[in-house]
Amino acid sequence: MPRHVLSAGLAALALAAAFGARAETFELRATPQTVEWGHYDSDAKPALTVHSGDIVAVQTLITNSPQGLERAGVPADQVQESLKTIFAEVKDKGPGGHILTGPVYVQGAEPGDTLEIRILKIDLAIPYAYNAFRFGSGALPDDFRFGRMKIIPLDAKTMTARFAPGIVLPLHPFFGSMGVAPPPSIGRYDSTPPNIIGGNMDDASLVAGTSLYLPVYVPGALFEVGDGHAGQGQGEADITALETSLVGTFQFIVHKHTGETYPHAETPTAYIAMGFDDDLTVAVRKALEHMLDFLVAEKHMSREDAYMLTSVAGDVEATELVDRNKGAHVLMPKAIFTGS
Repeated sequence: MPRHVLSAGLAALALAAAFGARAETFELRATPQTVEWGHYDSDAKPALTVHSGDIVAVQTLITNSPQGLERAGVPADQVQESLKTIFAEVKDKGPGGHILTGPVYVQGAEPGDTLEIRILKIDLAIPYAYNAFRFGSGALPDDFRFGRMKIIPLDAKTMTARFAPGIVLPLHPFFGSMGVAPPPSIGRYDSTPPNIIGGNMDDASLVAGTSLYLPVYVPGALFEVGDGHAGQGQGEADITALETSLVGTFQFIVHKHTGETYPHAETPTAYIAMGFDDDLTVAVRKALEHMLDFLVAEKHMSREDAYMLTSVAGDVEATELVDRNKGAHVLMPKAIFTGS
């Protein structure tokens, strides 16, 4: 499986230098040959092969059609040509609706390992986002018996969105969907509900500076990313965020023989345990149990003390309400662990 460099810009080279001379830098553009539409699949052909430690700048595309964007008011010349090409040429679609760039095959990643995805940088790719809802979807499926789509201007200099007159939103770009291939026995997995592979987690905490840890189920892990959000309220109540195209710069690190079976994350200031289930109560319970497991294993606490600490210091949030499986996470602040 050949390794190939599509290109490497000065910014990516600077990032590589910061992480050591041995790291190579790559760029992965979104083309009909480098995207998977609506699924994670253990049989998918890699779009790029890298080694542990390498850095990849990945282009992702907005989850909407060129025609839909134009009908909502985006000028035709502001619709990305790559989006037009992919909509015209990609025929293998579904069952979900996300355009995911990848897969990235990471050499040395094997089942039983963990793939750490260091989110080094996230850049806006276009000057607009959209938000939309439709009848029968979202957290309030019966309240609006029509659909609506709104184009929202983005300002990359001020990192704000002009939602409406008198309403300006700060941007915190992140990817709604980051995942690996499922176990081969599952086959092609719908990109819509988050699960043990990560996937469509829609967790607004996963911004630049965060590390996401995903269990590896197939050789190479086969990482895919998409569903770019310029910002979002946790829960994504109407089923969309500030949907946009992003470029993410990631470093991939393989951790051998961890035996981990569930996604988790770490920000500069907090540890994040996750849970996904069709029942939000069950998703919360999973996230709490995973946080207790972490505190017992990594902080050497008794399970009783871990439970009590989570109650007095952990923040439980619903991250995903609208994509069949609900998502929850528990954030535990790092600052409380003084080491004494």
